[in-house]
Amino acid sequence: MTDREFKKYVNTEIMEYERYLEGEKRSENTIKEYAHFVKDMLLHLKKRAEEITAQDLKKYKMYLSTKKKYSKNSLYLAVEAIKAYFKYKNMNVARDLKAPKRPKQMPTYLTEEEVRRLLNAAHDNPRDYAILSFLAYSGLRVSELCNLRIEDVDFSERIVRVHGGKGDKDRIVVISPRAIEALEEYISTRNDSLEYLFSSRKSEKITRVQVFRLVKKYARIAGIKKEVTPHVLRHTLATTLLRRGVDIRYIQQFLGHSSVATTQIYTHVNDKMLKSVYDKVLQEY
Repeated sequence: MTDREFKKYVNTEIMEYERYLEGEKRSENTIKEYAHFVKDMLLHLKKRAEEITAQDLKKYKMYLSTKKKYSKNSLYLAVEAIKAYFKYKNMNVARDLKAPKRPKQMPTYLTEEEVRRLLNAAHDNPRDYAILSFLAYSGLRVSELCNLRIEDVDFSERIVRVHGGKGDKDRIVVISPRAIEALEEYISTRNDSLEYLFSSRKSEKITRVQVFRLVKKYARIAGIKKEVTPHVLRHTLATTLLRRGVDIRYIQQFLGHSSVATTQIYTHVNDKMLKSVYDKVLQEY
């Protein structure tokens, strides 16, 4: 098989794998990541799927770890993608391939003052201000925000219906009056008939990449030194709700977590909270 023929084979494999993942109701982000990792593996090994051995996969995992310097988290994702691929192919070659344990990292979040600065930085751009307000006040995943249609928002009740969230689950999210006001102002500037809530100049709905770039842009303008992403705003909302005494079970439902164990990561506390609790409980012996 020539190099050109092999590349064509790889592209066909990836397209079919992506269709399989879509049928499995995997998220848009998971499909993109898994396709990337499997394509990289096939191109590196230069073998068709049925020619790949368990030893090849062990060597490839070592290559990712030592040569490409993958973090534990990236290596975990790569191994999971490869195992899912060979499961789809009905092959047992990846059965004994072990993924490293993912490190449990404290989630990054913004202070309330940093959130105000972020929103103020976008105040003169109705669409961008509405997007940032929506992320800050709703805790939506970026893919959920991109897929929202105008009909999904009940403006009078301040309710958003999220369809096909992570795990293909629907849920209802409540948002603040301020986010609704920002959204209404943005919609009043539009003169199109597009069904999606947030659009861009190039497409009828905004993309994940565009939202990531938008968030980073305004974080930079606001002078925030942290690495700010849409997910950081999700962490921030969960942290703020918890700090203000909201029961973790409500936060679980609000964020769309299938298990409260996932929500437990937000029970981290900052130094100020820790000192406050300590001083209330234990002043002196």
